[in-house]
Amino acid sequence: MPMSDNEVFEKVKETLVEALGVDDDEVTPEASLTADLGAESIDFLDIVFRLEKAFGIKIPRGELFPDNLNNPEYVQNGKLTPAGLAMLKERMPHADFREFEKDPDISKMAEMFKVQMLVNYVKTKVA
Repeated sequence: MPMSDNEVFEKVKETLVEALGVDDDEVTPEASLTADLGAESIDFLDIVFRLEKAFGIKIPRGELFPDNLNNPEYVQNGKLTPAGLAMLKERMPHADFREFEKDPDISKMAEMFKVQMLVNYVKTKVA
């Protein structure tokens, strides 16, 4: 039987509490992993590892959190190009790009990594 949205959220929350040392009431669907929960780049590896373990899934490198964005076709002057944005949307259907699209500054990309994005991703993997 597939896991409910709430069951997935609760397990993701537990994972983030353990990985980031935050209180469980801080982990809301809208919480940003970096701005609200204090995750740093090294924490993303730990989060991936813990999600794999908690849900019994395999998360290929770059699938949950993108990497290799140095291609000039995708990034110019510190911003994602339309081609870069299209590529990310294809690679990350679990992410909400609405705010990021308004100003696709690569330095602000981590702000779109929210708890709900993790829940959406995990739901596709356990379905």
